[in-house]
Amino acid sequence: MALHTIPHTILMEILLKLDLQTLCSLSCISKSLQDAVVDAISLLSTLHLPIDFSPDFQTLKIGILGRCRGMSSLTINCLRLHDSSLVDFLGPHLLELNLFCCSLLSYQFLAVIGKLCPNLRVLVLELVAEDSPKAFNTNLAEMLTRCLFLDSISLKIRGAGDAEANYFRGIGAFLPKTMKSLKLKSLLHQEGICIINKLRDSGNSLITTYTGNFGSPKLSSGLMLQCLSLALDVISNEFIITVAESLPFLVELHLEDMPNQEQLVHHDLTNRGLQSLSNCHKLISLSLIRGRHNHQVSFKKLNDMGMFLLSEGCRGLESVRFCGFSKVSDAGFASIFHSCNRLKKFEIRNSTHFSDLALEGFDATGCSITELRLLSCSLITCESVKQLAYSTSLEVLDLRGCKSISDSCIDSISTLCNLSSLNLTSTDITDDGLSVLGHGSLPIIRLSLRSCKRVTEEGIYRLFYGGGTMSKTLSALDLGHISGITDRAIQIIASAGVRITELCIRSCVHVTDSSVEALGMKKKLQGEGKLLRRLDLFNCIGLSIGACRSFREPQFGGLQWLGIGNTRLCSNGDVNLVEFCFKRPWLTLCLEGCEVGCHDGWQFHRS
Repeated sequence: MALHTIPHTILMEILLKLDLQTLCSLSCISKSLQDAVVDAISLLSTLHLPIDFSPDFQTLKIGILGRCRGMSSLTINCLRLHDSSLVDFLGPHLLELNLFCCSLLSYQFLAVIGKLCPNLRVLVLELVAEDSPKAFNTNLAEMLTRCLFLDSISLKIRGAGDAEANYFRGIGAFLPKTMKSLKLKSLLHQEGICIINKLRDSGNSLITTYTGNFGSPKLSSGLMLQCLSLALDVISNEFIITVAESLPFLVELHLEDMPNQEQLVHHDLTNRGLQSLSNCHKLISLSLIRGRHNHQVSFKKLNDMGMFLLSEGCRGLESVRFCGFSKVSDAGFASIFHSCNRLKKFEIRNSTHFSDLALEGFDATGCSITELRLLSCSLITCESVKQLAYSTSLEVLDLRGCKSISDSCIDSISTLCNLSSLNLTSTDITDDGLSVLGHGSLPIIRLSLRSCKRVTEEGIYRLFYGGGTMSKTLSALDLGHISGITDRAIQIIASAGVRITELCIRSCVHVTDSSVEALGMKKKLQGEGKLLRRLDLFNCIGLSIGACRSFREPQFGGLQWLGIGNTRLCSNGDVNLVEFCFKRPWLTLCLEGCEVGCHDGWQFHRS
């Protein structure tokens, strides 16, 4: 059927069901479709741009948002955008606003949001730390006094250093009592307690419930907070107990800290604090993460008893993430599996006591785990993986840092029919293990082999030419820090990795200019293959300045992120690379050594 024979209303109905990337692809087919796509974009009520796509003002206003008016929901990576770039698109029509990587936005923009978006329900904002927390507090308070309908707030201050900066001082006095989700990073635990108390006090109300004939009315909390996610200076007993006693409707609790030694003496979390979470009868997601602050720290006052009490009191848990539980043994961790029958996601990091015994009889517990992450658990061996064999529910398996994981468990992994993400970073996998994966039919989309010292180019060949499905499904591949990766391995990926859009080969010291040239011709070599979107070349010291010649049109046509820190490519302003970047204003060029996408270091990218 010819396009012009389709009624316009029907065509619009079809196009409005597609995402922005698909719409842009369709616009390239014909002039008629281009006009139809322009009309469709102007009618979009929701626009969520990919997080790894950071448009400049011209691209945003002329190419995308300039055609959209009256949207109710907007998501943008603001790496290249100033306050003035976004003001035109704010208004009372906006109900949801998600602004990520706001390296150039000022604190005054908070007040602007409050003034122009009074009907806002959801706000996600990532800002960079400046010299004046007081200015942040002032503008935040002004915004909150104007946005009276907010029920979900996520505010992150990147690069603040520590919670002592106290960017969220006094915020509890301005938060609406209708708040359902609150995410803040970072603040002092005492300030966190004040926030919870303020919310509780503002939400308290009398209800006419009586006991017997002469009962008195009960005081009931009207506070409806369901999700709380905070980065604190220390996760203390007092804070956890305050949360458990004040938030009866809590569904998700995510806490992380990075305490000093003095705080651990006076304010650390104990079994009593963990037991108090039994009051949160609706809790389904729990995350307690203790980070490092120049030294290894852990929850030294928590042991198996605390885990037993938690698992008995919170049987409805579906997602659990723990880091720093150094005193908990297999018995404590196993109690979570055996008591929480609805468990879907389980993550343990840096546990010196988590061993194969914790997963013994795992297949008989009735759990339908979809994500299992055992990070840097030194006692985990291939026996644990064999416990998972034939799971029909497991989609994500992360074994990074488990150095005893070797080829002998790859057969078991190959039976996980729905596995889409596999992380084998720093394990003892070899080319023989990759051969097994290459012959299999796993639908793996993301694979990490970073720091697998015994992997070579032969293993990469077997992975992609083993006759299995890997070459057809794999989208993201991490081969960083592997000395055995050479130009031949990269050429294999460029020829056979038809769906590869993200490739990390950082610190692969034997990779040379010919690898970059092959990757630049990836689309041509594969015919119908996917364009490379993200490429990490950090510390590839074998590259010369001549590799810049590969960054010429039409090579790397779809590239959105390029990491070239600590290479010769960033040592001189080569005209080829400069022209390449100039013609692609949406390309993020990272010289800082960030991981792919600059998820951790975007605040340093100010140009």
